[in-house]
Amino acid sequence: MKTNICQDLFKENLIMLSLQFINILFKTMLQTLESFVSQLAGWMWGAPLLILLFGTHIYLTFQLRGIQFRTLPLAFKIVFSRSDQDGDISHFSTLMTALAATVGIGNIVGVATAITLGGPGAIFWMWLTALFGMSTKYSEALLAVKYREKGPNGMRGGPMYYIAKGAGLPWLGSVFAVCTFLAAFGAGNMVQANATASIFLNVFGIPTMWTGGALAILAGLVIVGGIKSIGRFASFFVPFMILLYVGTVLFVLVIRFDEIPGAFSLIFSHAFNGHAATGGFVGATLAAAIRFGVARGLFSNEAGLGSAPIVAAAAKTNDPVRQALVSMTGTFIDTIIVCTLTALVILTTDVWTEGISAAELTARSIAVTLGNTGATIVAVCSALFAFSTLIGWSYYGEKAIEYLFGARVVSFYKVIFSLLIFVGATMSLAFVWNFSDVMNGMMVIPNLIGILLLVKILKSETNRFFK
Repeated sequence: MKTNICQDLFKENLIMLSLQFINILFKTMLQTLESFVSQLAGWMWGAPLLILLFGTHIYLTFQLRGIQFRTLPLAFKIVFSRSDQDGDISHFSTLMTALAATVGIGNIVGVATAITLGGPGAIFWMWLTALFGMSTKYSEALLAVKYREKGPNGMRGGPMYYIAKGAGLPWLGSVFAVCTFLAAFGAGNMVQANATASIFLNVFGIPTMWTGGALAILAGLVIVGGIKSIGRFASFFVPFMILLYVGTVLFVLVIRFDEIPGAFSLIFSHAFNGHAATGGFVGATLAAAIRFGVARGLFSNEAGLGSAPIVAAAAKTNDPVRQALVSMTGTFIDTIIVCTLTALVILTTDVWTEGISAAELTARSIAVTLGNTGATIVAVCSALFAFSTLIGWSYYGEKAIEYLFGARVVSFYKVIFSLLIFVGATMSLAFVWNFSDVMNGMMVIPNLIGILLLVKILKSETNRFFK
């Protein structure tokens, strides 16, 4: 009897020890994986990729004879033109949908990060990245329209199509598509839902589960109707959210009008020599100003990432150049306008020298003038930006899934995408964020390969249009 009891106790203890060992092993493996992915994300978005991106921007600018500088007024004119040509949505709707995904938290926190780590001079390099990056955004959209095709759910196109059909590398197009839908589930979905839920919890005390549920329902209602529904939503929502934020910032800057010249002076004077430590600001070298200015600029406007051309392919047009001109205005709006206003509202105060975290810097800078009301508006705008990014990326993921598995899985994808919004809103996402950064980096490489292999097509189409 005693022997049986001892045996049972031994078995129970053995099972418990085994379970504890498995639990420890699992946690160790997970921590190792998280550490590896974090390091990989840092390496992926290090100097080599930034140099490749910025170098491509400069190369395309010269190949296309400064297309962004000589045609910008025409591009904005085309934005508001109507067309009855082949396609799903208007030029304006494609731009708003692209901006929905592009104008995000990076415009608020990303700019603050650039200043915190790189000093005021980082903004100059952010501008430079955007101005040259417009040529890459132009190139992406042109190729997307040229190589698009009709599908059962409307037009479909983007880097996976021009890489496969134009550059003749279908396997590389598939690599791009895989990375795109994985990034859509991660940074394009769960991370944005988590950011929105966190903002509403901290500012208004709303539980994350409530926010997650509401976001999932609202997003599901928008994306279920496909690109036409997304386009209608973006055409109304994006101008509203941008005007709310821009209007608030402009109001503050009007009050601080006398400080604006000093802010520009800080940007230009420290663009080439860094910034010494002042107050709580730890100082920044020239290398830091360049690095963080270029990096934040690229993250903000997504020129070269390959995401925006996916929606550009849906435009109602028979001429790829017309949509290309429209698409490049998105980079101008995102970085030259919205990011610049954020930078000015930060640099017209001394708050940025007090050692405040980048996450709080913009809100604190506005609160100097508007108090808690200003901070609340920034919080609401951040949530709106995150939600719009979620909607925009839902379409990118949809088209990537359709390319890989066909139109029959699109409905299933939309259900999964909506459910993951709730999941993302209620969990910690450090690993997901780093993994998505890796996937975004993996999108850039095949996209740039496709563009560079098709430079002759870009030049030929551009010359034809402007004859």
